Amino acid sequence: MRKVGIIGCGTIGGQLAMAIDSGSVQNASLVSVFDVIEPSAQALKSRLRQSPQAFSDFEKFISTDIDIVVEAASQQAVRNFARTVLDAGKDLMVMSVGALADGAFLSELLQAAAKNSCMIYIPTGAIAGIDAIRAVRHLLDSVTLTTTKHPRALAGAPFFETSRIKLEQITQKTVIYEGPASEAVKAFPANVNVAAVLSLAGIGVDKTKVRIVADPTANTNQHEITARGSFGELNITVNNVPSPGNPKTSYLAVLSAIECLRSVSGSGMRIGS
Repeated sequence: MRKVGIIGCGTIGGQLAMAIDSGSVQNASLVSVFDVIEPSAQALKSRLRQSPQAFSDFEKFISTDIDIVVEAASQQAVRNFARTVLDAGKDLMVMSVGALADGAFLSELLQAAAKNSCMIYIPTGAIAGIDAIRAVRHLLDSVTLTTTKHPRALAGAPFFETSRIKLEQITQKTVIYEGPASEAVKAFPANVNVAAVLSLAGIGVDKTKVRIVADPTANTNQHEITARGSFGELNITVNNVPSPGNPKTSYLAVLSAIECLRSVSGSGMRIGS
C-alpha cells in the first residue's frame, strides 16, 4: 500500500485526492494533504472519506508517514518543496513540470533522488506520444509543439505583463507566442507544462519549439506535436476537454497523473515505458 501526500488542494489536487479516496487507485491511501492556504486544505479534507491529515505547515506535512508526494500546485511549489521531499526520502510526482526546465535545478533534484534512493515521476500530462518521442530522441532533428486554447484559458499568464497583446481584443485565431520551450514554460506556467514534458523526453527545452495560439472559437485545449528526424516524422494531435473548474488545465492532465499513480502503486502488467 503506497501512502500518498498531496501538495496543493485546488482543482487538480482535489481531483487526485478524490480518485484515491474513491478507491480507483488501488494499493494507495491518502495520508495527508498540504496547502499554504489552510482553509483550502481543510475544505478538501472535509470532502474525503479517508479523512487525511490537513496541513498548512510544510514541515509537519513532510514529517507524516508518506511514501510518495504528489505536487499539484505550481512551478513555484516545485521550487520551494521538491528538494525537501527528496531529502526526506519520499518519492515525488511532479505535475508542474515547467519548473524542471531549469537544468541546474533538475540536476540538483536528480542528485538528491539518487542520494536518498528516491524516484521522481513525471506524468505525460495532456499530450500523447511520449513513449515514441523517447524511443527516437537520439534521431530527432526538430520538435514543435503548437498549443491552441481559448483566450480565457490563457488569462493571467506572466507573458501578458510585458506583452502589448490584449486577450479581450482577439477575435480570430492568433499566434501570440513563438519561441523555445525554456521561455514558454516561464511565460505561460499554468498552460504549457506539457512543453517541458515533451522537452525532457526529446531534445531539450532550448531546441524544442513552442507556438501558442489564442482562438476565441476553441472549445478544447489542443496540443499538436510535430517531430522530425532520420527515423521519419511523427504528427500527434490531442484535443482535450478543459479540466472541470480550471480551464487552464486539460482534464487529460489530471487523468494522466491518476494513471501514473496507479502504475507506481500497482503490480502486474505494465504497458509502455
